[in-house]
Amino acid sequence: QVQLVESGGGLVQPGGSLNLSCTVPLNIFAWKTLGWYRQAPGKQRDLVATLASTNSPQYADSVKGRFTISRDVPKKTIFLRMNELTPEDTAVYYCYGFRGWGADVWGQGTQVTVSS
Repeated sequence: QVQLVESGGGLVQPGGSLNLSCTVPLNIFAWKTLGWYRQAPGKQRDLVATLASTNSPQYADSVKGRFTISRDVPKKTIFLRMNELTPEDTAVYYCYGFRGWGADVWGQGTQVTVSS
C-alpha cells in the first residue's frame, strides 16, 4: 500500500514560520502531482499548494507570497515552507499525491496551530 508520511507540524505564534515535509514512496517523477491540502475544524479540505512533475507550482490565493512548495528529488521528499502564519492557517495539513492513474493518495495529516 502506498503511503505518504508527513512531519513538521506544531504550534507557532502569529507571524511565525513552519516547515512541513512529506516523504513519498517511489521516484518523485512517478507522481503526476504532489502537494498539500488543509482542513480546518468544521470546514472542507482545501488545496494549499501543488507541484506538478514538471516542477511547476500552484498556490491557493490565500497563501500566495507566504508559502513555498518545493521538492528534493534524491530524498523523495516535498516541502511546504510557511511564513507569516496567521490564526486562519490553523488546520490539519495533508500531503497529497496522484500518479496520473488510480486513486488519490493521502498522508495521515499533521496539525498546524497558529496562536499566541
